[in-house]
Amino acid sequence: MSLQKKDFFFQNINIVKGVGPQISKYFKKKKIEKIKDFLLSFPYSQTDRSQLSKLNELQVGKIQTIKVLVKKLSFPRIRNLPNKIRCEDDTGKIDIVFFNSREGYLRKIFPINKWVVISGKVNFFRNIYQITNPDYVADLENIDFVAKNIPKYNLTEGITEKKYRLISEKIFSKIPLVDDWLDESFIDSNNLSNWNKAIINLHNSEDFKDRQSKSYRRLVFDEICANFLILSESRKRIKMNKESKNFKKKLSSKILGQLPFDLTDGQKKVLNEINSDLQSDKRMFRILQGDVGCGKTIVSLLSIINVIESNYQCALMGPTEILSYQHFKLAKNIFRKININIEFLSGNTEKKIKDEILKKLEDGKIDLLIGTHALFQKKIRFKNLGYVIIDEQHKFGVRQRSELAKKGGKNCDLLLMSATPIPRTMMMSLYGDMDISKIIGKPLSRKTTITLSKPEEKIDELWIYLKKQINQNNQIFWVCPLIEESKILDYSSAKKKFDTINKKFPGKVGLIHGSLSKEEKVIVLNKFIKRKIDILVSTTVIEVGIDFPNANIIIIENANKFGLAQLHQLRGRVGRGNKQGTCILLFKDGLSKNAVKRIKILKKSDDGFFIAEEDLKLRGFGDLAGFQQSGVKNFRFADPFENQDLFNLAESFIINLNQNVNKSKYNFLLKLFDKADIVNLD
Repeated sequence: MSLQKKDFFFQNINIVKGVGPQISKYFKKKKIEKIKDFLLSFPYSQTDRSQLSKLNELQVGKIQTIKVLVKKLSFPRIRNLPNKIRCEDDTGKIDIVFFNSREGYLRKIFPINKWVVISGKVNFFRNIYQITNPDYVADLENIDFVAKNIPKYNLTEGITEKKYRLISEKIFSKIPLVDDWLDESFIDSNNLSNWNKAIINLHNSEDFKDRQSKSYRRLVFDEICANFLILSESRKRIKMNKESKNFKKKLSSKILGQLPFDLTDGQKKVLNEINSDLQSDKRMFRILQGDVGCGKTIVSLLSIINVIESNYQCALMGPTEILSYQHFKLAKNIFRKININIEFLSGNTEKKIKDEILKKLEDGKIDLLIGTHALFQKKIRFKNLGYVIIDEQHKFGVRQRSELAKKGGKNCDLLLMSATPIPRTMMMSLYGDMDISKIIGKPLSRKTTITLSKPEEKIDELWIYLKKQINQNNQIFWVCPLIEESKILDYSSAKKKFDTINKKFPGKVGLIHGSLSKEEKVIVLNKFIKRKIDILVSTTVIEVGIDFPNANIIIIENANKFGLAQLHQLRGRVGRGNKQGTCILLFKDGLSKNAVKRIKILKKSDDGFFIAEEDLKLRGFGDLAGFQQSGVKNFRFADPFENQDLFNLAESFIINLNQNVNKSKYNFLLKLFDKADIVNLD
């Protein structure tokens, strides 16, 4: 494709005639800044204006198209009265009514005794049909512009359908024929369309309605390919040669022998995979997935000790200070009988202590540094960093993963951990640049949490039960649904529930809500951890991964407001000690079919991966709020559940790409989907 052709799609929308500064601002509200943004913004429906109706066939309230003769123009001189144009055909009469229209303009488009084509919504007033402020008025020469199926777009204020269409026609009249990056035989054999034809059809036919149309399938395939290409390039750049780490395994064997429990088969398998990578001559870039409570942290700490024994430093980063500090305490406990130096660092670490840590780190006197994202500030320098572990990394996209990999230098291995179960159908599209380990199963000592459901009108039955639990030294979470539209409503809802429970259990209840600062939340959580309060009322999702060993009961109000995956994560906050956990789902009457299904699935299974798959089936990829919030939803058109065949096709396509192929052939594709700058392509 020539440079000139390629550039057309990435020009600013204001190069199109009729798109001035004001229209550009309106388009920007719709995230349309370049011509390619316009082309990738498809209609959501069509208006059928194709049939020409006689005046005696009109139906009130419907959009209809008529061909009529202009007979009389009326321009009243009294303010606020509308202008009227009387028209007729051989079957009747109609008034075309305009508010706030200039007389000169109307005389121009409604010449007396000339036939015109008009399209708009039909009304009936004072015994005569009317069309008020019609959508289209044209002379007979331009009848084809009006009398057709016209695409409907999500318009922004300031841009009418007619204006949008005129801009669209100008763009499509100049759109160049691009050299397709897919071979014709591949296109035909996989029920796809060529690129130019697909883009045109998605705007000017009903293909946009049909997700199985060749045009829509082509766009979906291209989007998946752009994503997979980036993951493939990222993988090549990260998994470069390194010095292999020489494991002696003396310390790890000692620690394994001192653990008060045996590793599960799933933990052993994953630990072997990680150790194999660490000892190889290629950098490790792996994600460790595991369901709530499967023992990921222990596995990561056991892999760390081998690296330290090989004379490298390690870093473990958690998403919050409280979770990172929990990892620090666990590491200190597990490694207490061996001579290694472990330090903790966060944004709240005192300057004097921080300066001491930085000096010791640079001198190689710290073996393991645990903390928050503060670990990756520019001024923090390791003497010989060999291994980085990032816990709860679901907010890290491809770009952030690449940047993290650079931090440690060429001999640094990287392990990401996630307790958010990702459906199998989505794994390849999210983590195609990484090797994937998954811990199957949970420690034998971990009891399955009992899940119950109860209608909210029977809430009073809970008070006696909760009193009994508190007397048995159990703690309770009480989760209210988050009111995202308003922090004030969010607070008042949680405060109301807090007041109710506090009357029943005075002085034993804490509250976390959306308006609290991070520091205030930490204070309340610490009170709960130290058992100064027995019940914690919360509107926010309780920190993933944090251990509250005495919290064995969780009550989730309006359980139908949460997705399956969210409910499973919340349920995973309890039963983390040696006692039985219980999850009580409160619900209102009149549940939808899907809400009933979600509750049944949750009561039937505690397998996070099964639940994630079922959630995807019930809600669809585009509606998985948890993924959208975490930045995982990185597709605009493709759906890993609906388009599984295209994901598989794209995966094999990328794998089979000749290593020596000219990658610039795909630069246009990457730029279309805003991926090119991730791998610094021109």
